[in-house]
Amino acid sequence: MQIYMVGGAVRDKLLGRPVNDHDWVVVGATPEQMLAQGYLPVGRDFPVFLHPETREEYALARTERKSGRGYRGFVVQSSPDVTLEEDLSRRDLTINSIASSTDESGATRLFDPYHGEKDLHERVLRHVTDAFREDPVRILRVARFAARFTDFTVAPETMQLMREMVEHGEVDHLVPERVWQELARGLMEEKPSRMFEVLRECGALQVLLPEVARLWGVPQRADYHPEVDTGVHLMMVLDMAARLSAPLTVRFACLAHDLGKGTTPADVLPRHIDHETRSAELLKDVAERLRVPVDCRETADVVAREHGHIHRSTDLSAAALVRLLERCDAIRKPERFAEILLACECDARGRLGFEESAYPQRPRLLAVLAAVQSVVTREIAAQAAARGQSGPQVGALIHQARVEAVAQWLQTQAHGATP
Repeated sequence: MQIYMVGGAVRDKLLGRPVNDHDWVVVGATPEQMLAQGYLPVGRDFPVFLHPETREEYALARTERKSGRGYRGFVVQSSPDVTLEEDLSRRDLTINSIASSTDESGATRLFDPYHGEKDLHERVLRHVTDAFREDPVRILRVARFAARFTDFTVAPETMQLMREMVEHGEVDHLVPERVWQELARGLMEEKPSRMFEVLRECGALQVLLPEVARLWGVPQRADYHPEVDTGVHLMMVLDMAARLSAPLTVRFACLAHDLGKGTTPADVLPRHIDHETRSAELLKDVAERLRVPVDCRETADVVAREHGHIHRSTDLSAAALVRLLERCDAIRKPERFAEILLACECDARGRLGFEESAYPQRPRLLAVLAAVQSVVTREIAAQAAARGQSGPQVGALIHQARVEAVAQWLQTQAHGATP
């Protein structure tokens, strides 16, 4: 029995990056031998075990043979006869197909039959063998790695292979949960725009997210958007979200906020009248198709519908500000409202020349929310009940008290701004 560290742990160690998880492959062993040593079986489709002490995963060396379309269409063979090189050959990229072991003296020895260390030095994402084409998830993984390793490029032969996979319909058979899993992880990388650029270049974006793919080439008004192209703007917004360390809910909202601009009639371009409503409708389709989690889709829905109003909120009256907060459900869900405002800041700063600009709407609306929250609704409800009022009448009284609280805050701000 021989044990090797493999995959991302070896790669990240060679890159000088933090290593969070360790994966191990075991060559020359049977499941019975693993059980006898106290390992706990967890693999459903192939033999994977948890170490009895560290709880890290140890997989028996295996080979895979294509048996159908999609990423589940595989027959897995695991036996003591499978070599380390055979196991590494089924992996996606050369930089992930490096193994390491430690000898008796404590020295580390690399096993690198596919020259992954060379590709690490040359900053190249390259597939290991032609077996890459058997698993369409690998297209998404390459795109995600491009977003993580921002100075790496995709090897031309790998990009060509991915294009062929798309043309042959392999991407059509990906299950929604796996697509969302990879997209979500890519959105959380250092430069999410690169994921979408790679997917667009190989043609997979048009298949998986046609609502996003159609945004490139759609013009916007240059006085608002010096970058003009809507697709370019979207990429800038996503990278701003990464720069501001936004959570996944915000990053997905950024991805979906301008989908409606892709359906603007050509005769009204570069204006995009009511694109917010169209964006919210298209978002529903995307969220259903990819089975996006509820928190992500709800935040994205509000951002899609309200980002224009939030951008223009410095010009709104007290009554209009309270109505905006009510539409955003900010009073019941203040934490989500803070995320909505962060997404809007990413949108505003994700424009050419505006990257370092302040976004005063965000602190201002948080202060407006604080003014609204200062209204003691229980007292208003009790006084109304004493007068025999109930239901909508009480709601109207509470709404009016909130408007008055915001009006008073606005007046204070106006006096404070006067020399």
